[in-house]
Amino acid sequence: MTSSTEPNPIYLQKLQEETTRRMSAFVAVPSPFAGAPEQLVATVDAHVDALAGELNGIVHTLHADPETAFAEHRSAAYLVEVLTRHGIDAQLGVHGVATGIRAEIGSGDGPAIAILSEYDALPDVGHGCGHNVIAATGVGAFLALAATLMEDPEAFPGRVVFLGTPAEEGFSGKEVMARQGAFDGLDAAIMVHPYGYDLADQVWLGRRVLTVTYTGVAAHASAQPFMGRNALDAATLAYQAIGLLRQQLPPVDRVHAIISEGGTRPSIIPERTVLKLYARSKFADTLKDLSDRLEGIAEGAALMTGTTVQIDWDEHAPSLPVRTNEVLTGRWVTAQQRRGRHPLPLGVVSETIAASTDFGNVSFRIPGIHPLIKIAAPHVALHTREFAHAAQTDAAELGALDGASGLALTALDFLCDPALRASVAAEFAAQGGAIDVPHFFD
Repeated sequence: MTSSTEPNPIYLQKLQEETTRRMSAFVAVPSPFAGAPEQLVATVDAHVDALAGELNGIVHTLHADPETAFAEHRSAAYLVEVLTRHGIDAQLGVHGVATGIRAEIGSGDGPAIAILSEYDALPDVGHGCGHNVIAATGVGAFLALAATLMEDPEAFPGRVVFLGTPAEEGFSGKEVMARQGAFDGLDAAIMVHPYGYDLADQVWLGRRVLTVTYTGVAAHASAQPFMGRNALDAATLAYQAIGLLRQQLPPVDRVHAIISEGGTRPSIIPERTVLKLYARSKFADTLKDLSDRLEGIAEGAALMTGTTVQIDWDEHAPSLPVRTNEVLTGRWVTAQQRRGRHPLPLGVVSETIAASTDFGNVSFRIPGIHPLIKIAAPHVALHTREFAHAAQTDAAELGALDGASGLALTALDFLCDPALRASVAAEFAAQGGAIDVPHFFD
């Protein structure tokens, strides 16, 4: 029996060398906005530091008890318990999701910004995407701002909304909540994701899920194969056509597929097969174009094999690419520099290393940012057991604390600086403004 060959890591090594060269030439560009008054910034930052023990508790409690999408009952209850312990009225089971959380502080008048937390884990791998750290950053930022308002109810204007958004892994929990009004009346949304680098911005691909079902005619594969119509042939042709399509795809488009049903036994011409695909693209419009190409392939394979085809898009809501607000990102960078971190701009780390997130759907409704914070070595990939280990280390604790500070100070700047808010809104409008996300692919 032959053994599997280990993939050659040289391409990843070259990417890391390229990133190192770009980092050496990187010069930070300061944000031109004043943000919040320095004394207020220092007060909020001190409240974040005072929460270090609480945030460590979140990091390790969630890590030790990982729960998958839409089943994060203990995790959500624990976060609500933490919020309640600090005098916050937190609601569990909101916006159509049993494990969704919502809490608010501040005045009903003026601007409003949301701080988001995720807390679902991966099957088998656990917190291999570090959502336990994401949970801590969002809760910590919200509690620091809440403590500031408790000391001085006039400390800053507007509202801060904490949203616990479950089911990011493989689903689109934020889209479910958005359709139930979670982001109505909000002016911006922010969150941070753990990673192997400190990044102000990175490419996040839009993602759709496609299920293609072929139905043929069963027949005895030896005695009367000519009386069959082979559904496995259709699935195989479609799979091969996807491989051929890749040569003509834009560089960061992705299509990955499996044949989840391929027949029952070799002596029977398969009458039913199922092909499941993920389609990803850098832009919303190119994701729409890729979707059309894949539908054409699915239909063509049915025509060639004399089978019928059923095409089902997005059993769960699709994820759009993240549309980053650069003005708001500038304040994140300023806040992280206070903590001794220096987030890299878009393009320093190759966009080849790209995944997807349902925060993209939020970013096409209101201005948003989704930066990344270093808790692991650069070579440690998301969705691995190695990253799950990193998500319980001292670096993860520090990432949670620094991330909470970054989110709190970015939110504070947004609420306190009218010129900043106007520029955030103007950039969002120039990017195309809000779109009808639920019907974008209709």
